[in-house]
Amino acid sequence: MANLEDSFLADLDDLSDSDNEILDEDKGDVEHMEEDVSGDLADVEALNYDDLDSVSKLQKTQRYTDIMKKVEDALEKGSNLSNQGMVLEDDPEYQLIVDCNTLSVDIENEIVIIHNFIRDKYRLKFPELESLVHHPIDYARVVKKIGNEVDLTLVDLEGLLPSAVIMVVSVTASTTSGKPLPQDILQKTIEACDRALTLDASKKKVLDFVESRMGYIAPNLSAIVGSAVAAKLMGTAGGLTSLAKMPACNVQLLGTKKKNLAGFSTATSQFRVGYIEQTEVFQTTPPALKMRACRLVAAKSTLAARVDSIRGDPSGKQGRAYREEIRKKIEKWQEPPPAKQPKPLPVPDSEPKKKRGGRRLRKMKERYAITDMRKLANRMQFGVPEESSLGDGLGEGYGMLGQAGNGRLRVSVGQSKLAAKVAKKFKDKQYSSGGATSGLTSSLAFTPVQGIDLIDPQADANRLGSGTQSTYFSETGTFSKIKRT
Repeated sequence: MANLEDSFLADLDDLSDSDNEILDEDKGDVEHMEEDVSGDLADVEALNYDDLDSVSKLQKTQRYTDIMKKVEDALEKGSNLSNQGMVLEDDPEYQLIVDCNTLSVDIENEIVIIHNFIRDKYRLKFPELESLVHHPIDYARVVKKIGNEVDLTLVDLEGLLPSAVIMVVSVTASTTSGKPLPQDILQKTIEACDRALTLDASKKKVLDFVESRMGYIAPNLSAIVGSAVAAKLMGTAGGLTSLAKMPACNVQLLGTKKKNLAGFSTATSQFRVGYIEQTEVFQTTPPALKMRACRLVAAKSTLAARVDSIRGDPSGKQGRAYREEIRKKIEKWQEPPPAKQPKPLPVPDSEPKKKRGGRRLRKMKERYAITDMRKLANRMQFGVPEESSLGDGLGEGYGMLGQAGNGRLRVSVGQSKLAAKVAKKFKDKQYSSGGATSGLTSSLAFTPVQGIDLIDPQADANRLGSGTQSTYFSETGTFSKIKRT
């Protein structure tokens, strides 16, 4: 017994030791988690640098410097036509164009980061401005122009924003709850604005270089939308290969901006179109057909980009054919519809048409023929008002029914031939004996005058068939005869 108790106590000690180890491990995990969380918070805090160089690092990278130097040298030298015979992927100029497309995407991302930095700093001065001006470059220009000025009537924003937005910004600034920024924060904000504008200028320079080489890199795409738009499409998509893999519905939206209506109606706002609205085809299309033309240009541009990505037609002939097809389709859309031609009457057929006849057709016509009552109801007598179901001309009219002079409806009901034939067959079937006498038939008949009378049932059946006007009834299977007095 003691040994059993000792073994139980030993098991309990082992359980307590294992629990302590688990608790120690849990404490260790919690400590590690706290360290990880504190490290993550440190990273998050590190992102909120007050120093602009810690947020924007692209301009100080070696890749940015090398690509921009090559782009400037290439723009000074002009187009090099000596390398047009080699494979596209082996051409160093094509590799530079691919690097430029990648760099343009990086510049876009860097501008967004700097825009967030400017917005966080300038929110203390004018918190409503970020909801009124959405584009990062426009926002940077407006912030640089306004600065710490309280009265916006002294700031000339003409040329930076549309007139309607300028009016809304001026009115909102007069009622804003913001306060002027300290001098050091304002200086960092202005520096960030300058850096964003510098990156935007570098992006334009990269796009100018890509545009100058579009006739060689993407001749078919340039033949449809032009070199400038082709360069912007390639730069936004991330290269010619990425543009070729993109569906036409997404190509149509490349370069779209979020429009600020400033509280005005959306009825007159234009549909969402990107860089394609800058093409000559789109500009010369009537407003009612611009959306259809935009979809058509996007579809053909995608096909041309796929042809250029595999170097299918370096001469650009396919792209010019696509552009001519677009022009013809738009002209076809603008043509008036053909006039409606008068339809001539068919040539009359002199031969009589085949019509069904015979007994079945006559029966059908007789079955569905219009009755005399309906004929009278469909007729009206001149100068005599017709009667109606509700009176005073309301309800269903009776026509000439009941106009014989006594005010009552008079209709002569005549039995049709088919109904008469069916009634005759039913009568014969009911009263014919078939040459046999029923065993229940009796020769005794009860009459109200003579009492019991002895008759011949077979003779009565014969007289019934010859048209006698006697009436027979039977309750127990026997025929009784009632004589009319």
